[in-house]
Amino acid sequence: MLIPYGDQVKILITGANGFLGHWMARRLRDEGHETFALLRNLANIDELKQLGIYPVLGDITNRDSVFSACKNMDGVFHLAGLVAYTRRDRTSMIQVNYHGTKNIVDACIELKVPRLLHVSSVAAVGASFSPNVILNETSPFNLRHLHLGYFDTKHAAEMYVRRATRFSKLSAVIVNPSTIYGAGDAKKGSRGTQLKVARGKFLFYTGGGANVVAVEDVIDAMWAAWQKGASGERYILCGENILIKDLFTKIAKAAGVNPPKILMPNSALKMLGIAGDLLEKCGQKAPLSSETAWISQLYHWFSNEKAKKELGFKTRSADIAIENSVRWCKDNHLI
Repeated sequence: MLIPYGDQVKILITGANGFLGHWMARRLRDEGHETFALLRNLANIDELKQLGIYPVLGDITNRDSVFSACKNMDGVFHLAGLVAYTRRDRTSMIQVNYHGTKNIVDACIELKVPRLLHVSSVAAVGASFSPNVILNETSPFNLRHLHLGYFDTKHAAEMYVRRATRFSKLSAVIVNPSTIYGAGDAKKGSRGTQLKVARGKFLFYTGGGANVVAVEDVIDAMWAAWQKGASGERYILCGENILIKDLFTKIAKAAGVNPPKILMPNSALKMLGIAGDLLEKCGQKAPLSSETAWISQLYHWFSNEKAKKELGFKTRSADIAIENSVRWCKDNHLI
């Protein structure tokens, strides 16, 4: 190891005000490390300050502020990113997901930061068009032809990290979490549909499948990857592969409501997606885009064997992860 990870070190974390980032910031605090959070603004940071996290004003898309924040750090946990599924957000995702990651990597190389943990996503791995195909770390990215902005930009960012480990002295490990459930996940903007299901106000389910993993298990694996993950390697952090119908049924059961009963055919999804794109071009919001239509019918199913073998990754059931999520929503009066 390049630095004594068991001793107190200075760590910069990006995305600390997000769902997963807040969990990771708390873990770094619990491990006794001096932790700094790179934040675009200093509003609503009381929880982080209570954790003993030091706020640093900056933006990952601003190269100068990234270099300033990374100076004298022993490590960086890069979690910040932008999740969106419309054409109009693609430029912003390129700036945040790709160029933001590039700034972090370049700063770590130039400033000789000993270790980088890059939190990517299974979106960077791809997805399947059949339930018979389970993807792993070596699967070729297979979605370029769909022009899915989030998937494309996360994949490009990850490739930049991997190239940097091959052609420079950067020590960086990559983790690819699947769909994370647990206390606080409803704060994510992408959880609107799941909240409607938990409220008993969503009638439809789609084909396709998702992978559910508990936030606690992801945090443990991220910490293990930081400590012993091989530089330049990616580790898929996933739990159970389940159908969308079964996912919605589990959410509804935990919330005590009726699950969606009507299957939305893929053909109808595509038509609604096209209509949503047209509304977007007219400056109106739509419940669905062609990107979300595609994403909803794919099988986001993955293997976690590598993480189990090399990181000691352990997972609890999807039921437990979903129950913890729904319980938090109830406690916070969201359902």
